[in-house]
Amino acid sequence: MSCNAQLHCAQSRDPMSTSLDAFDRGLTLWIFLAMAVGIGLGVFAPGVGEALGAATVRGVNIPIAIGLLAMLVPPLARVDYAALPGMFRNPRMLGVSLLLNWVVGPLLMFMLAAWLLPDRPELFAGVVLIGIARCIAMVLVWNDLAGGDRAFAAGLVALNSVFQVAAFPGLAWFYLSVLPAYFGVATTDIAVPYALVAESVALYLGIPFLVGGVGRWAYIRRFSEARFERNVVPRLRWVTPIALLLTIVAMFSMKGGDVVSLPLDVLRVALPLLLYFGAMWAVAYATGRLLGAAEATTKAVAFTAAGNNFELAIAVAVAVFGLASPQAFAGVVGPLIEVPALIGLVAVARRIRTKSAD
Repeated sequence: MSCNAQLHCAQSRDPMSTSLDAFDRGLTLWIFLAMAVGIGLGVFAPGVGEALGAATVRGVNIPIAIGLLAMLVPPLARVDYAALPGMFRNPRMLGVSLLLNWVVGPLLMFMLAAWLLPDRPELFAGVVLIGIARCIAMVLVWNDLAGGDRAFAAGLVALNSVFQVAAFPGLAWFYLSVLPAYFGVATTDIAVPYALVAESVALYLGIPFLVGGVGRWAYIRRFSEARFERNVVPRLRWVTPIALLLTIVAMFSMKGGDVVSLPLDVLRVALPLLLYFGAMWAVAYATGRLLGAAEATTKAVAFTAAGNNFELAIAVAVAVFGLASPQAFAGVVGPLIEVPALIGLVAVARRIRTKSAD
């Protein structure tokens, strides 16, 4: 059976992959439509954005928090945690993934932001936050669509989830409060309290991890994994994309005026992000092939390295700097660039697979 046929058969057995495959053909369009709706509300019905912005408790915007948590729960519920030990049988690729995610990725994003945004420390901070927030969610979808190793990708996502809680506050402090001074980037107005970042990580990562992971474990223990895939997964498969679109509408309704008045800021944030996504994917893929790793494993590592947890980056930017801050603005631009960029990388990965099959 050809590789394309195998992928088709695999997707036909997986209702989530089949549905999302159809949806993702227009996902970029839906993203931009959601952005346009949000901007329209912000410009022509500013009261909507003001009402959403007012729904804030202790620095946490409730509508945005609900959207972010809803985005994260379904992917974490689909991770097969029992498969985690298997990833340690491939220590070289595991090491490559950890190195790219926790050393190369944050440093590369920092260097790109310092190079392209030295005169805009607020936008610089928002871009850096995206770089240090490693993938834990939608990367599973991109990996599936590209024909990557689902078990290995799930293991990397689960491992990154643990590292995220432990490493994110320290990385945020280092890359925003220490290192910028050595590259001529102002840091006086970028203060990231360790306790506040840790609280944001616990809220936006710990809660969905417990709900998704523990909920999956409890259901499977009570019934079976097959029943979970048959009865629960189809009900969850649209939660993440719908939550993403609604959250974008809400965010841009609160930032609509800024988006219209600051188009150059959008372009300035987009450039380092595009360079980052392309470079990380290419380096990860080339490294995997150089080490002789399986094609599917290499793709899992590449998409895990290229993807970022923009939900967490936005949440931290809002919690630390405020909802109306340029840092939060940069975070909002993040998913609008990441989603079409990773869809493009999925197309590249599929083309490589087709050539390999030939």
